[in-house]
Amino acid sequence: MKEKKEKAKQLKSVDYSKWGYLFILPFFLAFLIFQLIPLVSTVYYSFFEYYRSGLKVIGPNPVGLANFKALFESDFLKYTGNTLILWVAGFIPQIVISLLLAAWFTDVRLRIKGKQFFKVVIYMPNLIMASAFAMLFFALFSANGPVNHALVGLGILKEPFRFLSSVGGARGLVALMNFLMWFGNTTILLMAAVMGINPSLFEAAELDGCTPTQTFFKITLPMIRPILVYVLITSMIGGLQMFDVPQILTNGKGTPDRTVTTIIMYLNNHLFSKNYGMAGAISVILFIICAILCLVVYFTLNKDDTVHATRKHRGKEARK
Repeated sequence: MKEKKEKAKQLKSVDYSKWGYLFILPFFLAFLIFQLIPLVSTVYYSFFEYYRSGLKVIGPNPVGLANFKALFESDFLKYTGNTLILWVAGFIPQIVISLLLAAWFTDVRLRIKGKQFFKVVIYMPNLIMASAFAMLFFALFSANGPVNHALVGLGILKEPFRFLSSVGGARGLVALMNFLMWFGNTTILLMAAVMGINPSLFEAAELDGCTPTQTFFKITLPMIRPILVYVLITSMIGGLQMFDVPQILTNGKGTPDRTVTTIIMYLNNHLFSKNYGMAGAISVILFIICAILCLVVYFTLNKDDTVHATRKHRGKEARK
C-alpha cells in the first residue's frame, strides 16, 4: 500500500508543462529569427546613413532623424495618398457587395439554391496569384486588347481608350483587381459571422413586423461588428502594403505621372538601390501609420462596448 501511495504521489508531482514549452519553442525561434530581429534591425538602420554607391558601401553612419526629414521632403506623402486612394476605391465596393451577398446567402426566406457552388465561384479569384491577375488585366485593357475592341465594335468608343495612360483608368484597374481578388474572402467571413447570430433574434424581429432592411441594420450589422472590425483592419493593413498588382501592371513605374506608385513600391525602389537607411525610415513610418489607423478603427467601432464596460466597472465599484 505504501509503495502504491508513493507511486501515486510521484505521478502527481510530475510536471508536464515543460512539454508544452518544448512544442511552442519552434514558433518562438521562427518569430525571433524571421520577425523580431529584422524588425529591430530595420528600426536601428533607419537612424543611419547606409547605402551603396557603385561598388562602394557608405556607412553605416549615424545621422539621427535625417532620413525621416528627407523622407517628408520627398514625394512620400504623395505616394501615401496614392495608396489610400487605391485601397479605399477597392475596399468600399468590396465591403458593400460582400455584405449584400452574405445577407442574401444566409436569408432563409430567399431559399437560394446552389449556395455551395456560388461560395466556391466567388472565392476562386482569391486563389489566383496577384501577378497573374495583373498580367491578365494588362492584356485585356491594353490599347489593342479585347476590351477596347469590344467597346469600339459596339460603338461605345470611337477610338481605343488607353486605360494605363490615364489616372482614372490606371487607378480604376488596380481598385477593380483588388476588389475581385478579395471580395470572395470577405463574403465567406461575413457569412460565417451572420450564421453565428441566434436565429431567434431574426424570428422575433419578423414577428414584430420589421422589414428586411430594418433587420439588417438593427440586428445583423451590430451583431457582426467584431468580424467587421477584423475585416476592416486586415484590409487596411493589406491595402497599405499594396505592391504586386500596381508594380506588375505599370512595370514598376507607377504611371501615369507616378499616380499609381504606392508606399511599398517606393520602399522597393530604395531596397533595389541598396539605400537601407531610407528603406528603414519608410518601414518605420509605415508601421506607425498602420498602428495609428488600426487603433482608430478599433476604438471607433468598439466605442459602445468600451463605454458599456466602463459603466459596468463603475457600477461594481459603487456597490463595493
